[in-house]
Amino acid sequence: MLSVISPAKTLDFETPPTTQKVTQPDFLEYSQPLIDILRGYSPQQISDLMGISDKLAGLNAARFAEWQPPFSLDNAKPAVQAFQGDVYTGLEAETFSDADNRFAQQHLRILSGLYGLLRPLDLIQAYRLEMGTKLPNDAGRDLYAYWKPILTPALNSAIAESGSKVLVNLASNEYFKAIEAKKLDARVVTPVFKDEKNGTFKIISFYAKKARGLMSAWIIRQQINDPNALKDFDVAGYRFDAAASEGDTLVFTRRETER
Repeated sequence: MLSVISPAKTLDFETPPTTQKVTQPDFLEYSQPLIDILRGYSPQQISDLMGISDKLAGLNAARFAEWQPPFSLDNAKPAVQAFQGDVYTGLEAETFSDADNRFAQQHLRILSGLYGLLRPLDLIQAYRLEMGTKLPNDAGRDLYAYWKPILTPALNSAIAESGSKVLVNLASNEYFKAIEAKKLDARVVTPVFKDEKNGTFKIISFYAKKARGLMSAWIIRQQINDPNALKDFDVAGYRFDAAASEGDTLVFTRRETER
């Protein structure tokens, strides 16, 4: 069973990693052409492309200019600890044991607009490039055109190696769209997290993102490789709601009093 999550805009390259066991990303040869394209953009063009402030555009122009393999712990950081934000707050990868990291390497992948598909301990350098960015490239007008032909077979290989032909989709819609789901040789299970608000259960982005990280960490720590066991997830007040679930869409709800 393989899980996929999204990356995060917020990064932490200041805190030292808690593991020295790292790997190299598999698709750096595909990252380099994107870097080459982005190096041709001025900070103002980056601002317009990404819809970000002039300050952030300048920062990322500098990041693209400085991006340079080979990666090491001197100039890069394991992806799962470099990314910050709601999902990664729930994941707490910096607390993983060696056994957790080994399981995560085989059973968790991070989708990325620059790196394509990352294992948790793959080293990355700082960047910002969301999958939904309409960056023209040799494959088409956006990153979906660029990554779809690469990511789908790569995921099929990772799923086969995971030991169970199931993909747990814990990624956002923006990132999961980069996968041709119909070409996956796997059953796709999608957990959905809803919180009670004014008596109604609904998806609240902040809580849902953190819950995806919580479930990812739970799968890793419990070494779950059976999709039926996902229904046993009972963390931070979330519980499986059979009545609200349908097929491979598994709904987990949490009451206001349990937050």
